[in-house]
Amino acid sequence: MTPKLFSGLLSDLWSDLSEPGLLWQIAVLVCCLLLGWGLARLLRAQFDARHVHGGVVRFGVEGFGRVLSPVLILALIMLVTPIFSNWHRANLLRVAIPLATSFALIRLGFYVVNRTFSRVGKASRLLLLFEKVFATVVWIGVAFYITGLWPDILDYLEHTVLPIGPHKTSLLSILQAAASVVVTLVIALWASALLEERLMRMDSVHSSLRVVMARMGKAVLILVAVLLSLSWVGIDLTVLSVFGGALGVGIGLGLQKIVSSYVSGFVILLERSLAIGDVVTVDKYHGQVTQINTRYIVVRGGDGIETVVPNDLLLSGFVQNYSLTDRSLRVATQLTIAYQSDIEHVLELMQDAAILVPRVSRDPAPQAFLLKFDADGFLVELGFWITDPQNGRANVISDVNRAVWKTLQQHQVELPYPQREIRLVDMRADVGPIPAALE
Repeated sequence: MTPKLFSGLLSDLWSDLSEPGLLWQIAVLVCCLLLGWGLARLLRAQFDARHVHGGVVRFGVEGFGRVLSPVLILALIMLVTPIFSNWHRANLLRVAIPLATSFALIRLGFYVVNRTFSRVGKASRLLLLFEKVFATVVWIGVAFYITGLWPDILDYLEHTVLPIGPHKTSLLSILQAAASVVVTLVIALWASALLEERLMRMDSVHSSLRVVMARMGKAVLILVAVLLSLSWVGIDLTVLSVFGGALGVGIGLGLQKIVSSYVSGFVILLERSLAIGDVVTVDKYHGQVTQINTRYIVVRGGDGIETVVPNDLLLSGFVQNYSLTDRSLRVATQLTIAYQSDIEHVLELMQDAAILVPRVSRDPAPQAFLLKFDADGFLVELGFWITDPQNGRANVISDVNRAVWKTLQQHQVELPYPQREIRLVDMRADVGPIPAALE
């Protein structure tokens, strides 16, 4: 080994190997290791016994549980080293400080990366590879620091210049810029993951609002991290003004429909053309209005399906409101009566049957009409009014049809069904003699 290789802490430690004070350093180092490990375990047990749920305290316990041991060991070694130096040389303890620091840094880096990216199943192998590369880089840096080669490495990187366009930048500046960008982005993603976990536990807030807040928080944190990293690198943020203007124009064009829906929502709320509970038909959707928001309304159909209709569609298209000024709604059903029936008596029977249904209004009373003479019989329509269209029309039509059918059956009124007869008259005279094979 050359003398330069053993410069710095390693050479000092080599000189302490023949001194009896080395045993005291080993004893102190072992005590720091055992005491740090014991204190970390005791603190974790205390917090687990309190059953802390949520909040910053719970995050600290779960988040830095693994990092707690090396951090406490590092703190104890740094506290004991200057005190021990008053009586003996503490080169072994000084070597242990960067080792403990690197171990704590590796554990912290693993924890942050796992909390940020471990939710994606496909990234597991990539995470393992990143952890190995990160640990290798940290240990190589510690080895350079202990052997005294770290200043030479920094000097080499600083004097190695790479041409980037019209400018020249040192390799050290490029590595520092890349490291700052990566670190700030990882911290931003980690903070956004913590924010999302916190928001998803808030049961009092609607799930859609929680997702929106989480996405917006993530976007804001990433934007702040990028701006901070660019400013630390030395890039003038005024060069992004053109990009910001183009981005603003694009966002404005993309938000046209959203702004239109919001303005339409305020118009609808001010003019009161819709109210919760109204029965409407918008485009091909029919149902009861259950929500009126500033951007959309919710129409619940009779089958339970809820349709979200943007408010701008309500102003630009036709809307049928069955209960705008009056909730009374006329409903009709049709049937065919045989020609041999007494039509006047049948019309009276149908009206009497419909008025017995609870939902059918008695004022105005049901009315039966003879629409036309159909091929199979009299085409009759029974019209009636209801005052609760929000409860649906299909069920009341079914009740009226059943009541009419029961009444007509009791009075033996015939409801014909289509019948067609085919008569062959003297086929021989029309088509000639029939072949022998067909006789």
